[in-house]
Amino acid sequence: MIFVILSFAIAPMIYNQSEFNLRCEWGPQGVTELAPISDVVVIVDVLSFSTCVEIATNNGAIIFPYAYRDESAIDYAKSVQAELASHRQRWTTTGYSLSPKSVAEIPAGTRLVLPSPNGSFLTLLTGNTPTLAGCLRNCQAVAEFAQKYGDKIAVIPAGERWKEDGSLRPAFEDLIGAGAILSYLDGSLSPEAEVAVATFQAFRQDLLGYLKKCSSGKELIEKGFEPDVELSAAFNISNCVPLFKNNAYLNVEIF
Repeated sequence: MIFVILSFAIAPMIYNQSEFNLRCEWGPQGVTELAPISDVVVIVDVLSFSTCVEIATNNGAIIFPYAYRDESAIDYAKSVQAELASHRQRWTTTGYSLSPKSVAEIPAGTRLVLPSPNGSFLTLLTGNTPTLAGCLRNCQAVAEFAQKYGDKIAVIPAGERWKEDGSLRPAFEDLIGAGAILSYLDGSLSPEAEVAVATFQAFRQDLLGYLKKCSSGKELIEKGFEPDVELSAAFNISNCVPLFKNNAYLNVEIF
């Protein structure tokens, strides 16, 4: 009986990469395993939550993540006195959405609820652990700011969800984004983190080309969102660091 109890106590430690300072794991379970034992969490959803948050907060907007795309989002937006982003529409239409292009000119001070089953959902799982939104655009700035919290850093590639059953689909663009951030961090890398860095290094010379060819990129282009892919592929052009605090992401320069 003692052996069984010990085995249950030890088993969860296998998956949390606790012997390494720099950790990387996918999706909701990755947050569940890594956030409680990390000094800071970085959520990476390149196409398109993290990119959208970076662009909007860089303009001075305040972004409230919300996990569900249903009528409850309307009530939540009212409760925080914010506008509600709509479902993604063709980029030529007006209104804010998960399309990075839709928030490119968002005015400073705009309060916007951004429903997302990936990036928003993961953000709201991190609990009391400081949380940042990272993408290719702000990878170095996010990495440098993350190390102000400590040396135990969890980078979470969001992935996508299969439409058929809602299960996790590991996404090329999020692995690349996670690797870009991890490449600027100092510390011991878990094997999972090393894979992310190696993947980023292998494709960094043509990020836009590969983002256009990956499954998520092709899906967006087919639906008319090629400008979003182009905005998301821009590498290390922003010093904006979106920090999640008081239920919203703001550029750290605003705090």
